[in-house]
Amino acid sequence: MTRVVLDLSRLISRVRHVRPSGVDRVEMAYARGLIERFGDDLAFAALHPAGLYGRLGRDRALAYLDDLERRWADPEGPSGQKPLAAVLPWMARLMPVRAGIGSSDVLVQVSPHHLHQTAKTRAILTREQARFVCLVHDLIPIEYPEYARPGGHALHEARMISVAELADAVIVNSAATGSSLALWAKQRGHRLPPVHVALLGTQRLPDATPCTHRDGKPFFVCLGTIEPRKNHLMLLHLWRSMAEAMPADTVPRLIVIGRRGWENEQIVDLLDRCPALSPFVDEVSSCGDADLAAKLRGARALLMPSFAEGYGMPIAEALAVGTPVIASDLPAHREAGGAAPDYLDPLDGPGWKRTILDYANNSGVRGAQLQRISQWHQPDWSGHIDIAASVIRSTAA
Repeated sequence: MTRVVLDLSRLISRVRHVRPSGVDRVEMAYARGLIERFGDDLAFAALHPAGLYGRLGRDRALAYLDDLERRWADPEGPSGQKPLAAVLPWMARLMPVRAGIGSSDVLVQVSPHHLHQTAKTRAILTREQARFVCLVHDLIPIEYPEYARPGGHALHEARMISVAELADAVIVNSAATGSSLALWAKQRGHRLPPVHVALLGTQRLPDATPCTHRDGKPFFVCLGTIEPRKNHLMLLHLWRSMAEAMPADTVPRLIVIGRRGWENEQIVDLLDRCPALSPFVDEVSSCGDADLAAKLRGARALLMPSFAEGYGMPIAEALAVGTPVIASDLPAHREAGGAAPDYLDPLDGPGWKRTILDYANNSGVRGAQLQRISQWHQPDWSGHIDIAASVIRSTAA
């Protein structure tokens, strides 16, 4: 049997966070999926926030994963972060140990957690004496540095250098990400290891009664971290123009779901200080799985006008519950949504306004998409993990 160790550094670093990010969900899906494929031949490791690298006790790691999933699913749970004192017991229980290091065939890392520290990653692999398989989510900070945090370009460059120099195989979440990685490597003279495409699985949202807004108006959902590349600014300006030009009872509602990210001052100013928007736009910073499922099922459509994405996870989540999608025309979005969504240029404000109003009025355009959704194929985690397990086994051989 192939002996595999999965790095859980990302999930342990998120011990205080109540709600998961997309990367958190991916690391969790790998933990659950690889346990099914490799059983007792799967071990867990982490670079602890205290700076120590080593193995995690299996029972404690599994108990921590269970605790995280309960936290994520709790509709009554608090938002934001837990107090440091509340998580110190977990931090102590998850302290890595040296026993077992070097006893696996393949080390798997599916988050970018410490990939920017190439020397540290190389030292870990030297101690493990194992082959290395990693997952690359996107190259957006390199391709679009204007959408990243200050210093994000250099940070992601360092991560990709670790991938190119240290990985024995790479998994990418879309062909679009694979193309971006190949172009980056060519431009910088790096030779890449074998690259394998595996679309991310779609999170199975809980069964929930479709949400209706308190005023009975049709509403739309925009889901994702509030940051410039998600193009919230266009939607908010569009909603302000509708509020100023249309009777109030004909303006649909917009629900913005996601935590506030970075470099988003103009967006936040509109959300906080624009009186024309406040009657029609709701901001939800933290949303449990059941609440998210209800909102998606009740929405006329999910709106995803991003300028850049590595993969369109919210698109797949919406389509999986039968909710139409209006999205920017990006290769990654088309991989997630296929022929089902309506795709628009992210700069075509009039086109977005026209389409949103058509959907608000339940026109034939929306009906046509509902028919296309029935033909859409949902990517699942089982298929993704099957590909990942095959890559792991072939890398170990």
